[in-house]
Amino acid sequence: MTESIERKAHPEPRSPIPILGAHMSIAGGTPRAIERAAEVESTALQIFVKNASRWKAPPISDEEGAEFRSLRGKSDLGSVVAHDSYLINLASPDQDLWNRSILALCDELERCAKLGLEYLVAHPGAHLKSGETVGIGRISEAIDLVHQKMEDFTVKIALETTAGQGTNLGYRFEQLRDMIAGCQEPEGVTVCLDTCHIFAAGYDIRTEEGYQKTIQSFDDTIGLDRLSVIHLNDSKRELGSRVDRHNHIGYGEIGEEAFDLIMNDTRLDHVPKILETPKGEDDSWDRKNLEKLRSMIRLEA
Repeated sequence: MTESIERKAHPEPRSPIPILGAHMSIAGGTPRAIERAAEVESTALQIFVKNASRWKAPPISDEEGAEFRSLRGKSDLGSVVAHDSYLINLASPDQDLWNRSILALCDELERCAKLGLEYLVAHPGAHLKSGETVGIGRISEAIDLVHQKMEDFTVKIALETTAGQGTNLGYRFEQLRDMIAGCQEPEGVTVCLDTCHIFAAGYDIRTEEGYQKTIQSFDDTIGLDRLSVIHLNDSKRELGSRVDRHNHIGYGEIGEEAFDLIMNDTRLDHVPKILETPKGEDDSWDRKNLEKLRSMIRLEA
């Protein structure tokens, strides 16, 4: 599929306060994640809405949902998103696993709605040797079924770029474009760009020239208007390795310049930027990484 995706104009105003944060644990209940985000001065937050390694979990109670929304309203968080379970595979050729994945994604979208979240970041899926074209079609079909089951739902799915490890799909912008174009309701799907993943997939963002070429390619292929979340992660592995291993900002193969370019790209000011780097004791590394990223910002950019 090469059908083009409708685009909107890019918002351009520069904000002095970045929408920047980290993925935080929900141990003790989802509201605790907001408290943890406040401790590292986050203005953005990503969470799991259930145990990411299990299919089922107790429902989020009305009381927990109300507490979460109340704490968020009192916080400095400009954006809160969720990440889906590691078990979900929308590209699976196994019918039982595929059906189970669809139901699990619906459940997670319901949990997001209860907490008042805007987006659910989702790994597209692995084709498991059924072939990339078949896998991409399965993902589009799965999303259509999710939309049918979740009629009039406001939470959008943000398909994440991947490193292309194993048979994982989404390691080329064209693949994500085709997944979205294959959906009957493409307006319900956005994209999450992960810096580690695209670097491992072969997109070189280490220099001004490489970065601009990559962003232009994303805009030409998918559209920056469809970019809803950015994961800021350095990479432990080299360019094009197709291996997904996150590292601290500036400590990996990508280096600091790429993150400086991202933090000063006015086209991305409105996009929440989330760390998924190793935490350290008491989230100490989140503080260090966030401080480094904030220090890169030039308001005149």
